[in-house]
Amino acid sequence: MDATFLAAQGGFSLHDLTLALLVGSLVLLVSVAAVRLSVKSGLPSLLLYLAIGLAIGESGFGINFDNTELTQVLGYAALVLILAEGGLSTKWDGIKNSVAPAAALSTVGVVVSVAVVGSACRFLLDLPWVTALMVGAILSSTDAAAVFSVLRRVPLPRRITGLLEAESGFNDAPVVIAVTALATASTDPSHAEAWWVLAWHAGAELAGGAVVGLAVGWLGGQFMRRVASGSSGLFSIGIMALTVLAYAAAAAVHTSGFIACYLAALVLGNMALPHRQAVSAFATSLGWFAQIGLFVLLGLLASPAGMGAQLVPAIVIGLVLLLLARPLSVVVSMTPFRVGWRDQAFLSWAGLRGAVPVVLATVPLTLGAPDVRWIFDLVFVLVVVFTLVQGPTLPWVARKLGVTDTYQALNLAVESTPLEELNAELFQVSVGPASKLHGVEVFELRLPQGANVTLVVRGGSGFVPAPNTAIRRGDQLLIVATGETRKKVEERVRSVSENGRLAGWSRGG
Repeated sequence: MDATFLAAQGGFSLHDLTLALLVGSLVLLVSVAAVRLSVKSGLPSLLLYLAIGLAIGESGFGINFDNTELTQVLGYAALVLILAEGGLSTKWDGIKNSVAPAAALSTVGVVVSVAVVGSACRFLLDLPWVTALMVGAILSSTDAAAVFSVLRRVPLPRRITGLLEAESGFNDAPVVIAVTALATASTDPSHAEAWWVLAWHAGAELAGGAVVGLAVGWLGGQFMRRVASGSSGLFSIGIMALTVLAYAAAAAVHTSGFIACYLAALVLGNMALPHRQAVSAFATSLGWFAQIGLFVLLGLLASPAGMGAQLVPAIVIGLVLLLLARPLSVVVSMTPFRVGWRDQAFLSWAGLRGAVPVVLATVPLTLGAPDVRWIFDLVFVLVVVFTLVQGPTLPWVARKLGVTDTYQALNLAVESTPLEELNAELFQVSVGPASKLHGVEVFELRLPQGANVTLVVRGGSGFVPAPNTAIRRGDQLLIVATGETRKKVEERVRSVSENGRLAGWSRGG
């Protein structure tokens, strides 16, 4: 099939393909390079990707794109991949104690946030109640990609990272349901449902989606273990296909596809399936690809000409969201679980908004709600302004509140079949400035049998430590452990980091 035939059919020609590949590959390369700038500046990479989209759009290089329906479709597809990557990379041990409070923050907290922001929009911007609550719902979802692009450099305790991970996985689903219902009511008020009917439908959709996701995850994992364990590449494709299947199956029966996708990925990521590192690397790559494509697309859709008029409203509503709605939703949701005030304060500041609100701002447009184009501009400006405010300050806020951990352990995605065959795991420990690992000699760690510190990186240079090598602040330790001892090793290192070299002696450890 040649270009002449395609052109005759009015389709996508080879010339169009060449141009699309040229622009797309250049955008991807610039986006990859932008990550380095993001790390140095402390800004979430989403801002840089949005800037790239604006730069190549109608006010930059002149690419004219205004298809909100296509943006919503591609945005949902990208969110599926982002949720799948998040679920696959989340360890159940790290979030199991946070599931209940995160679920409360993703439901009760969302209701509180919608009510507060909606009321502010009603009385400060003089909007109809349905439109005001719709704006509140659009802005109520936090963005995991935005939060963790900043927090990767900040060693936080598991109680906080677990909450943020679980919340980001849970809260998209109820927010999508609320925005869709309110946008439908705005489009056709005669079909508006009472709040208790909407709450019942939302609960049923979430419960149904959870059942579908858990079933697809567990059954799919059993299936993949038996029929596709040979090739790591094919196995990774199969695992990602299962997460997409969970979304599609749930959506097909009118339940929440987003919660189904996340829970299926969470189950698959914690089933001790083969080729874990290959699956993790593949999912991470797709997650990055989805984030880059989504943010660039949203930047491309945005029209700078309409943003100036929304700057003041965006700042006003953003301040209500940041200083009132988010803290109140955290207090109401977290207090029953006895979460400390320092943790609550940090969770309040860490509620970054990102791609999800901007994607949801297209929903009223695609459903035909009247006079709502300004909502997209307002949400876009709000996300950019408050990401600039919150993103760079999160590490400082964490230190001031005293919620940083004394060290940080990261699983390393090493593509190595022998490690799996040996049932070995490789992870990195960063020795923080307040860690009591400083001055401890390697043998004094008393790691469990089957684990050892194999490399120390100090001042940019690596060396193999001797038993009497003293650990220093700022060191990076590379530890190899058997699968059975992985958890004990981390607990032991954490204990020494918090209590010093004598940690455990009083308990016979």
